[in-house]
Amino acid sequence: MGRSSNFSFLKEHWAFLLQDAQQVEAYALRDPRAASIYARRTLEIALKWLFANDTALKVPYEKSLAAMIHEPTFARNIKRGLFHDIKFIHRLGNVAVHGDQEISEQEGFKTAVALFQFLGWLARVYTRGGAKPGQFQPSWLPKAEPDAPHLSAQQLEKLQVELKAKDESANLAHAKLSQTESELAELKQQLALLQQVKEENKETIGSDEYTEAQTRELIIDVMLREAGWNPKAENVEEYEVLDCMPTASGERTGTGYVDYVMWGKDGKPVALVEAKRTRKDPNIGKQQALLYADCLEKHHDQRPIIYYSNGYTTWLWDDQFYPPREVQGFATLDELQWKINQRSSRQDLTALQPKKDITGRYYQMEAAARVMESFGTHRKRKSLIVMATGTGKTRLSIALVDMLMRANWARKVLFLADRVALVNQAKREFNKHLPHVSVASLLDKKQEDARVLFSTYPTMLNCIDGTKKDQKELFSVAHFDLIIIDEAHRSVYQKYGAIFDYFDSLLLGLTATPRGEVDRNTYKLFELEDFQPTYSYELDKAVADEYLVPPRAISVPLKFQREGIKYKDLPPEEQEEYELQEEFYDRETGELKEEIGSSALNKY
Repeated sequence: MGRSSNFSFLKEHWAFLLQDAQQVEAYALRDPRAASIYARRTLEIALKWLFANDTALKVPYEKSLAAMIHEPTFARNIKRGLFHDIKFIHRLGNVAVHGDQEISEQEGFKTAVALFQFLGWLARVYTRGGAKPGQFQPSWLPKAEPDAPHLSAQQLEKLQVELKAKDESANLAHAKLSQTESELAELKQQLALLQQVKEENKETIGSDEYTEAQTRELIIDVMLREAGWNPKAENVEEYEVLDCMPTASGERTGTGYVDYVMWGKDGKPVALVEAKRTRKDPNIGKQQALLYADCLEKHHDQRPIIYYSNGYTTWLWDDQFYPPREVQGFATLDELQWKINQRSSRQDLTALQPKKDITGRYYQMEAAARVMESFGTHRKRKSLIVMATGTGKTRLSIALVDMLMRANWARKVLFLADRVALVNQAKREFNKHLPHVSVASLLDKKQEDARVLFSTYPTMLNCIDGTKKDQKELFSVAHFDLIIIDEAHRSVYQKYGAIFDYFDSLLLGLTATPRGEVDRNTYKLFELEDFQPTYSYELDKAVADEYLVPPRAISVPLKFQREGIKYKDLPPEEQEEYELQEEFYDRETGELKEEIGSSALNKY
């Protein structure tokens, strides 16, 4: 007689999820790292099904796990407790894939429970008549055997390669299915039926509210481990502070217990975390966290960075410089120490001037001053520059990076563009004008640690999603001090918003779109009033200043539309033009296509 399974309810209608879900169950206590990898994979497959079949959900441009989880229509349709479970599976899966930290049996158990909760909800809501998962039975999990070996790093790597190949094979087979008109009609009917079933099954299975201890143990602990912290290390959890907390009489002579303290190499506190149960507003812990910061500063002569979190939302508060802001995770030791050091090394931005050998035109100098004023004087963390094509946006960004680095406001910078050619072009310009600053590209096979990193949006999205090949570790949320968005506009945020939600950094947007045509949502992204960028220098002004000439129409021959284009047959100057066309790159790999057929060209 076979072993009972918590996931048996998947057999009839959800068989494509059953095998991987049962692997989570099998490994949960015996090899929690393998269980975490399988759980992350099962979650991703389930979400891809959900986005493909529920018309109430808006399909993200990139169907990465991170993009699907953070798609607004999905977040609105998921109960809060289930969203905790989903994020837990995602985060722990990333730690399992990229970290060398041990995954505990308790975390393996929680992974199985979290997956059960989500798949149970999925099956009940989307199965006619409603599936009946029942209650999770811990006794059905195979027990860990003493001294039983876990999968080795090589075996885990091989497992991931095999699972990826399996997925690609399934996707290819699905793509080859013919879609006749009758099949499409049948599919449309099935989707309509699915929505009816969904309405009938509004009752959901929600995970229980997490207590404060569970919030710490199963959510915040994983977030800390993502950033390289060991939450179980000595003096980290429940750290006692004496003679400094308010008493009933109002005196500061009481004792308190800080949920977490993160310590620097010099033995001084670099950050603290105040945790609250999931249903409570984390802001309830703000004042208590402030008191703990006072205590730690009193005893250790250094004020820590403040975090307060309920696991669902986390806030960072460097109360000596910035107001509180929501973040997606914690910073590493190195990054927190950098924030502490900036308190004494950060210079006044408004006192700096851009180097004239980088950018010296009057409007570039004025744009630089406006950005420095926005970041420095007004403490705003986002700026948007509108400048006509050909007026030196990249040169301006180089000058701004140089200024921020000289003033100790930025140590690491990310430059994002939507085409490989633009990434390579920007990298060359930075190399040329900032030769003393190390640069690297995520598109290169050999990637070195650098102060300025270049990437396309899809490549970086894969990095934070944990799916980029050969990536040894994840970028923490605080890895970059500044992110530059080339050609910032609404579609960039719609496609790759998960990147900007994930990273906690200064944000600089560059666009050639006239300010009156920039979408209002773009201004909202940069926390600006409609049609009021940080600085603008548009085409008509550039023409009047004789930096640009007026545009003129030209006649284009139709040979390419008739015969298509082959990259290798073009002269060098036309190859450069070819490289600038977004449609000529493979969406999945980012590689330049060698040939564009006439039908595809006409479609473009």
